[in-house]
Amino acid sequence: MMIFDTHAHLNDPRFDEDRDEVIRGCFDENIGLIVNIGCCLESSYDSVALAKQYPGVYAAVGVHPHSADEMTEESFAEIKALAKEEKVCAIGEIGLDYYYDNSERETQKYWFDRQLSYAAEIGMPVVIHNRDAHKDCMDILRRYDLKESSGVVHCFSGSVEIAREVLKMGLYISIGGALTFKNANRLLQVADAVPLSKILLETDCPYLTPEPLRGKRNDPRKTIYVAQKLAEIKNVSVDEVVKTTMQNGCDLFRIKNPMQ
Repeated sequence: MMIFDTHAHLNDPRFDEDRDEVIRGCFDENIGLIVNIGCCLESSYDSVALAKQYPGVYAAVGVHPHSADEMTEESFAEIKALAKEEKVCAIGEIGLDYYYDNSERETQKYWFDRQLSYAAEIGMPVVIHNRDAHKDCMDILRRYDLKESSGVVHCFSGSVEIAREVLKMGLYISIGGALTFKNANRLLQVADAVPLSKILLETDCPYLTPEPLRGKRNDPRKTIYVAQKLAEIKNVSVDEVVKTTMQNGCDLFRIKNPMQ
């Protein structure tokens, strides 16, 4: 089995002491592909650097809502330039976060819309962050026809109804360690309702470590626990979950499937 971790932050300082060991360990074990996600201009550069260093790592570049207040036309121009790098496969993560409100909401919405517009213009998938901002996030997404370029709502936290609308937009839903948590009732319902053909696996590492390892640093190798839980919900084999989500990720990000 080769798992596709579609959302990682391996440039995070928590990996500073053993980053190379962790990444090489992932590819020596059960991980086939990783997309490392940009959250600001600096981490977008970091993601591109990791993609250049490791064959199985790809990059997404973009500015997270937490950093929206730092965005300027100059930094946006740099994101656009990074998006042209060979192993950049998505714009992200972009979106809205009203839980922390680290940036002004109007600023979040402005730069979410600008980055979405650019992704649609160049036909590149988007990686969407949406926390406690469902209405505004969906309102902005409705402005765009994303069926061709597509995208994913990562670490999905909405309802089954929102999930169904997301699917109608041509987007995927990504599920991580939260699926294994004891309070995951709504996410369990979403995982049951969404077709396996529209689900991606992720870690969001070093965060959201799945049970039974919750509290420890997360890394892509731990995605297997999410795959096991999803297989249980779907009443299919873990192998089927891994194969299907690998192909889903490759289809979305236009990456060659290493299992073929």
